[in-house]
Amino acid sequence: MKAACFRRFGGPEVLELVDLPDPHPGPGEVRIAVRAAGVNASDWKKRAGLMDRELPQTLGYEAAGVVDELGEGVRDAAVGDRVLGFCADGAAQAESAVLSSYAPVPPSLDLAVAAALPAAVETAVRALDRLGVGGGATLLVNGASGNVGSAAVQFAVARGARVIGTAGPANHAAVRAWGAEPLAYGDGLVERVRALAPGGVDLALDVAGSGVLPELVELAGGPGHVLTVADAAGAREHGVVFSRGDSGRALHALDGIGAMVAAGAFTPPPVRTFPLAAIADAHRAGEEGGTRGKIVLVVD
Repeated sequence: MKAACFRRFGGPEVLELVDLPDPHPGPGEVRIAVRAAGVNASDWKKRAGLMDRELPQTLGYEAAGVVDELGEGVRDAAVGDRVLGFCADGAAQAESAVLSSYAPVPPSLDLAVAAALPAAVETAVRALDRLGVGGGATLLVNGASGNVGSAAVQFAVARGARVIGTAGPANHAAVRAWGAEPLAYGDGLVERVRALAPGGVDLALDVAGSGVLPELVELAGGPGHVLTVADAAGAREHGVVFSRGDSGRALHALDGIGAMVAAGAFTPPPVRTFPLAAIADAHRAGEEGGTRGKIVLVVD
């Protein structure tokens, strides 16, 4: 099978498609013919040598496709099923991938859209679970219009929380449509939040990593009420919880997400697609930023 790979660290130019042996699922796993695979910041951090130092490396932790092989003991999927999920060995950007966690994709949901869901949805639900967000709470989300932020807003609103979300002016209408109260980024954030919530907020979630943890701590009444998924250094400095996937994933978040999107109960991020062979261009687009939504590689 063809798979994305890099043999040395560097820029997007080090990426190539190579022939690798077909993978096979272990117990409880499924193999899919990949139709689409999400591209995340962790991919270009790996490629730049900021994470694992072993070489060569494959790429990709989330994908969607059609099941073509079952591991031992699998009873909740069948060959031919459309699924989305996580590839634990980081090799989802390929023609075939083994998913260790997976969930069904309804026929009406495009697989490129489905591939954009796992990482953002899991991260958002993990953060909300860790914070204990529930009905009656007031939650401030810093970065409410991004992939993770938009998921966090929608799930928090569904739990009955009041949500205040920071976003650029162009995205305020979207944040409002998800049931949150939008606010601008930048200086004066504390005053703008207090104008909506004079007593501050109960909880705060940072998904943007924009250096506002001190303000979030002030608004939420202490570092124990604040969680970031984007600012590890700031979390250490200010005593805030930093959540990452290796501390325990909220894999239950995948259950039913495809059906929610298909039913209009959850709005996925907009998707920008690139063919698998154009993976270097996909990385460049992701690192340059400026485009709201998710970059997804599609496999013909």
